Amino acid sequence: MKTIFHKADSRGDANHGWLHSKHSFSFANYHNPERMNFGVLRVLNDDTVSENRGFGTHPHRDMEIVSIPLEGDLKHMDNMGNSTIIKEGDIQVMSAGTGVMHSEYNNSPDKPVKFLQIWIIPNKMNVEPRYDQITIADNAKPNDFQQILSPNKDDAGVWIYQDAWFHLANFDKGNSKEYKLKKEGNGVYVFVLEGKAKIGDQVLEKRDALGISETNSFQLEAQENSKILLMEVPMELPA
Repeated sequence: MKTIFHKADSRGDANHGWLHSKHSFSFANYHNPERMNFGVLRVLNDDTVSENRGFGTHPHRDMEIVSIPLEGDLKHMDNMGNSTIIKEGDIQVMSAGTGVMHSEYNNSPDKPVKFLQIWIIPNKMNVEPRYDQITIADNAKPNDFQQILSPNKDDAGVWIYQDAWFHLANFDKGNSKEYKLKKEGNGVYVFVLEGKAKIGDQVLEKRDALGISETNSFQLEAQENSKILLMEVPMELPA
């Protein structure tokens, strides 16, 4: 098993006043040639947006964009006609494909919104843009891996154009479980949202991450009550 450990405070830090963003991989003004991606996982931004502020209308193309709210309400609008609110317990996906314009704003006048913005390089380019969001909180599984994203339209969670699977793990202290990879050759980027966990000899605290590859499975143990996001993705970039 091959691993790469990313401590929370090693991430890129961008504080624009209204936006405070932590970049796990090179993004905007943060450039680290050793932190460009983990396989097809290109962007993992941990964003906090101030009250009544947000990202104005901007373009994307040929990227799978996933948003996971952690606190507060995020308003989304796009040129496909969508105007929605996503909140903690939801997940949103957008296949940018041939091109999409969208905006994201904090929908609250009195508290910040916190969310993860994740970009996945797709295995199919120039697709018709699409949007989806679902509530995942109702199907949460205590002390188990809850699938929230896959490549399959009829499977649990949202779907994207890539052989990727995301799971949320809400583990009580002392619980452990084996994660088995869905596809040979994939890797898993484990990101601790809350708590403390251990994989092998590596202890992960809040917002630490561990990239795992060249294995078919691994054991995850919660050393505190923990919430953990596991992102399984292909390690080879599309040709």
